[in-house]
Amino acid sequence: MDFEHLIYNVDNLVATITLNRPETLNALTPAMRKSFETALGLAENDDSVRVIVITGAGKGFCSGGDVKAMNEAKKSGKSSALEDRIDPIRDRIVLALQDSTKPIIAAVNGAAAGAGMNIALACDIRIASDTAKFGETFAKRGLHPDWGGTYFLPRIVGMAKACELIWSGRMIPANEALQLGIVSQLETPDALMATTLKMANSFAAGPPIAIRMAKRALYRSMDSTLREALEFETYAQTTCSDTQDAKEGIAAFVEKREPVFTGN
Repeated sequence: MDFEHLIYNVDNLVATITLNRPETLNALTPAMRKSFETALGLAENDDSVRVIVITGAGKGFCSGGDVKAMNEAKKSGKSSALEDRIDPIRDRIVLALQDSTKPIIAAVNGAAAGAGMNIALACDIRIASDTAKFGETFAKRGLHPDWGGTYFLPRIVGMAKACELIWSGRMIPANEALQLGIVSQLETPDALMATTLKMANSFAAGPPIAIRMAKRALYRSMDSTLREALEFETYAQTTCSDTQDAKEGIAAFVEKREPVFTGN
């Protein structure tokens, strides 16, 4: 399938979604948002995909909304329709990232600003180039964070730091993002995708049902009591124990070999 401003590729159980407007540092357009939503749906519903990787083409991950286009619209006096400003596609993309049953890794290859930063935050894991930068830049444009920034950021860095980053709108370098826990690790630009795909392939070789259940459990625990978390763990463990993958994993351990998981 051809996508506008987006590249979609599946290889070795991993779907890679590449935002593809490098001349604008992958600033988002309505067409790109539609492509992004469609690509996420394809990956989620494809049994040959076990892990999803999101990255950007060129020197940027995603610079957020197309500010130049916004400025031209303001100058022309053309106001977006209320439905466009509410942007249900934006919200559906964020929910699709969080609701996906598959691990999602962001390979942040450059600037991740505004919506771009929040797309990365909506992913399960972030690996960044050591030249990447992150910023909740909305306040510098007189705008309010969207794409889930007010939800994800305080859960990752704490409320006080989230307030500082959102109110100041400052860009932070990759090493500060690592210290804050925004990213899990840094790599040189040349090694970023190889490292990301190595991690993705390791997850893809794992038991899909157990990983899917663990992802659900982890996110549920953010808003659960300990008792509720324990109850879901019991449910998930019981479910996984009845799978062929559990039988294979136990047999492989006893036989001192690597397991081969099929997702059954």
